[in-house]
Amino acid sequence: MVKFYTFFITFILLISFSASAENAKTRIVTSFYPMYVAVLNVAGNIPGVTVSNMTKQTSGCLHDYQLSPDDMKTLSNADIFVVNGAGMESFLEKVIKDRPDLKIVNASKGLELIKDKDIENPHVWVSISLHKKQIDNIAAGLSKYDPGNARTYRKNADAYLLKLEELRIKIADFTKTIGNRDIITFHEAFPYFAKEFGLNIVAVVEREPGSDPDARELANTIDIIRREKVRILFAEPQYSARSAEIIAKETKAKLYTLDPGVSGPQTPDAYMEIMGRNLEVLEEALGGK
Repeated sequence: MVKFYTFFITFILLISFSASAENAKTRIVTSFYPMYVAVLNVAGNIPGVTVSNMTKQTSGCLHDYQLSPDDMKTLSNADIFVVNGAGMESFLEKVIKDRPDLKIVNASKGLELIKDKDIENPHVWVSISLHKKQIDNIAAGLSKYDPGNARTYRKNADAYLLKLEELRIKIADFTKTIGNRDIITFHEAFPYFAKEFGLNIVAVVEREPGSDPDARELANTIDIIRREKVRILFAEPQYSARSAEIIAKETKAKLYTLDPGVSGPQTPDAYMEIMGRNLEVLEEALGGK
């Protein structure tokens, strides 16, 4: 009887342990949309691994973003937090203080950053080449903190990197053919993209998204466009194009839309689709179509 009881207890414990192992999850939370799409490609199809995004789509870039109670609740259930880094998440110190046990993956670790007056530009993902390095950093970080799935993280990352490289080559092949490379943008999101593909950003109108330039700034921009004979303006779909429309009207420059990829469908192919549409816009704006 005693032997049967011991066997029964052991059997129940084994079943409980197995069930617990099967239900165990690695909960990955990302800071904002570009990181969410990136992690979907590296970890989105692995059993027992969940991927969720902390901020809402309407947040766009996280300039001066303030954590909400909902954000902290989301992070309280996270095992790994994937961030863009490069100064994008100004709230990161608070997260580390409140959740010292939270494992953090910095996607921009070790990357060479563009600086403007000693301020680092965090929009690294808009460069496909640098975004590839971010994918490598994400795969390495997730593998470190979840070694049981390391092989799959690496396999998924490598497959995605091939797609990204094909897209990079496609855009690079086009931009090699263009003559006029001078453009105006309305947010500091595109210096990495411009550097990668040889575009010349003559001026940035709204350095902080959503902050309309005053009359003097508008006048200065209009003067630059006329003096440099810039004929192409690029606004962003996430923000009002009011200032861009005023400048276009005054200078007769053509207005187009480039997407920095801070909002869109919550699918693994979203970044590829957004950058593919950007190529179509560039072809129309700079290719004489």
